[in-house]
Order: sequence, then structure tokens, then C-alpha cells
Amino acid sequence: MKRRILAACMLIVMAIPTMARQREVHILAVNDMHATIGLFPQLAAIADSLRTLYPDLLVFSAGDNRTGNPFNDKYEPSSYPIVALMNQVGFNGSTLGNHDFDVCSLPPLIGLSRFRYICANIFPSPESGINVVPCQVFDAGGLKVGVIGVVQVNPQNGIPNTHPENLTGVTFEQARDVVPRYEWVSRECDVTILLSHLGYSEDIKMAKRFPWLDLIIGGHTHTQLKPGEMHNGILITQNKNKLPYCTHITMTVDDGHVVGKEAEYIDIPHFASRNALVEQMVRQFSSSPFFQRVVARAETPFNSVNEIAEIVCDAFMEESHADIAIQNRGGVRLDRLPAGDITVLDVLEIDPFVNVAVEMKLTGQQVWQLINEYSQNNFYRFPNFAGITCEVTLDKADTLKIRKFKLFTPDGRPLNPNKTYHVIINSYVAATCKKTLENVKTTYTNIFTSDIIMRYLERHGTITNHNTPRIIIR
Repeated sequence: MKRRILAACMLIVMAIPTMARQREVHILAVNDMHATIGLFPQLAAIADSLRTLYPDLLVFSAGDNRTGNPFNDKYEPSSYPIVALMNQVGFNGSTLGNHDFDVCSLPPLIGLSRFRYICANIFPSPESGINVVPCQVFDAGGLKVGVIGVVQVNPQNGIPNTHPENLTGVTFEQARDVVPRYEWVSRECDVTILLSHLGYSEDIKMAKRFPWLDLIIGGHTHTQLKPGEMHNGILITQNKNKLPYCTHITMTVDDGHVVGKEAEYIDIPHFASRNALVEQMVRQFSSSPFFQRVVARAETPFNSVNEIAEIVCDAFMEESHADIAIQNRGGVRLDRLPAGDITVLDVLEIDPFVNVAVEMKLTGQQVWQLINEYSQNNFYRFPNFAGITCEVTLDKADTLKIRKFKLFTPDGRPLNPNKTYHVIINSYVAATCKKTLENVKTTYTNIFTSDIIMRYLERHGTITNHNTPRIIIR
């Protein structure tokens, strides 16, 4: 009996130093906030609660902090509210998302931010004024936490999915080519994080390529992951856009090595408390009566991005008396418009980008080429129309891959490839379809597309969803 007691005591004594070496790093992470400032009082309260338990809490964003909320986007300077609120919450760092380049106000925003912008695959010229670091080492209660940031880069044109004119003086590389240069971070730090605005499928590839990472905080594709999703031993987190959740991550470190990884998703809209100061700031940023003016009424609800995009296309056509209107689906940022009053705020949430209308004459064949060039055989990028309908055949094995598509006139006849049509698009589509439009005369109207939508709604007074899809999937 004495020998058993002695042996048990020895095991306890041996375990005490092991347990004493184990320490935790606590992280609060968000992604694709898109300036959802109305939920910041709850987000700030969550950060406050966690800091009460974990004073060395680190707070990170995986990019796309801005674009989508007129109170933020139309502020002067544009997007100051989201930066001021992130400062108040106490963010430590953010990578850049493709929409963080929307509107040319990123340089002053960086200057107003009390947190680091971390992005390794962007290479700004000194003249661009974009001050970022490729990686940053943070101190979390004596533990070193290394963070490498990366942004999505379209392989077709070598830039993120934003208006090319906003990227003057900036070049990019693919994240997979840049991240290996920072493997040294994993040797010098207790925890190594990739702050990624690449998208879920790319994050999985990064986990397979770089096993020296401990954690990938992801964004870009608005993918709601389950807690504790692991790939190649690397924890990956990501939530839907506009702050339905944030992620509390716990990394357990023993003698310079991560031995435990946990993720907990916290419901932001239903969090029990709010930060009073942040709530006051949000009220101040949202107080302008300009946004509450009613411009029209929806007699029936519009329940998807496609249905709302058709309003946009109809507005384009009526404004310009064009034969065909084409609108990129990603340019519509509101996914539901309920029945009832439509305000200026609603219109600017539908179209938050500072695009102008562009008119041109295209043959039916060139219309097909423009749609093909823009969509890149990816149904996620397939645009919406007015003046034509479309039949799309998708790959059975990959339902986002387009095998072929055909264009028709509204009466069901194939679009004449040799006939010339008056076409209207926005300036973003024009800037991203340079191959098709290389020798085409384009007329930039200098009329904001949001103003066109506003005028259309005011002229009609009421609109109705006729639920007649213009894209048929085969």
C-alpha cells in the first residue's frame, strides 16, 4: 500500500511541472464584416467579457471590413466609422480583403487605424500610401504569436476582385508563392497564424501546403464552418458575412509548441449585453435623415440577390433606352428586400460601389464574349441581365463550373451573333472585361449607377416581383 501511495505521489509531482508549462493564447476573430456597424455594441461587449477572463486577448479581422453599409461607405472620409469602432473594440490586426480596396480611401484609413494591417502578398509603391506589414509578432502574456496576412488574388488578372482603378501603384503575388518566405515565423513564435482572405477551399490547400501553420483565420467566401474544423492538423475558422458570429479561439502552448486547439462561435446579434460607449458611437454614425427618405414601395418581397439584380438591370435599360443591360451579381450587396417602403439606405445597400454607367454597341457575339470573359466559367460570377435570357448548363460533378451557356431574346429566339445591340454595364464590369472591349468604343456616362436605380424607383413609385427567372439552369 505504501509503495502505491508513494508511486501516486511521484506521478503527481512529475505532472506539476508539465501542467505549469502549459499556457493559453486567446483570440477573438471576425471576417467579412462589411461595415455592419449596428452589431458593434454586442461585438464590443463580447470582447470586454473575454478580456475580463483573458487580459491578453488578441482581436483579428480576416478582411473585408468595409463596403455594404451606406452609413459607413458614404461617411467622409469613406469608411471612417468602421475604423473608429474597430479602434474602440481594440483590434490588434487585420489583413486586407478585396473590398477593402473599394473607393480610394484606404491610405487615410490606415493612418487613422490603431491596429496593424498585415498582408504579405501586396507590394504597394511608396506613392500609393498603403502602409502594411507582411507579418507581425504579438506578445500574448509572454507568448509570441506570429501572424502572416494574405489577400485573394484573381489568377486571371493578378489582382483582387475590386475595381482595377483603385489599385494604382500596387502589385500582388499569389499567396501560395509568398507564404513560404515566412516559415521562419513558426520557428521564432509559439503560435503561427495565417490571417487569410483567400476563401475556404484555398485555406484547405494552404493547410496542406504549409503544415508549420497552427491556425488559419479565414474569410472571403462567407463560409459558416463548424467549431474545431481541422485540416492536416491545422485549425481553420470562418463565419458568414455581416457578423452573425465571431470566433473565440483557444490555443494551448506547451514548451513552445501548440498542443491544443479549440474554436467557439459566439452569436453576436443575440449576445446579452452591449457596450454603451460603442452603442452611442453607432447612433451618431447612423443619425443622418438623408438615408431614411422613401423613394418607392415594394408591393411584394424580393427574396434573393438575383431578384434584386433584375431591378438594377431594368433600371439601367430604362435610363439609357438600351437593348441589353448586364450587372455583375457581386455588385448587388443586399440579398433580400421586404415588401414595404424602399429608402435611400436600401438603394445604397443594393449598390454601395461608386460605379458609373457605361454604354456601348456590341454584336450578339461580343455580348456572349463579354459574359464569358466576366464569368470565367464560374457560375458564382455569372451576371444578371435585362433584355436577354440565358440557358446555362452546369457541370454535374462541379455545380459551380459552367459547361456552356446560350443567350436568347425575350421572345425566346437565339440572340443574333451578327446583330448590333445597344448595351449598358457598370464601370467595374467594363474594367474587368478589357479583352472583349479592347477595340470597342465605350461611353462613360459619369452617372452613378446608384443614382440610376434611385431615379427608376422614384419614377415608378411601386415595384412588383414577377418571379420570372431570366437564367435557366440545365
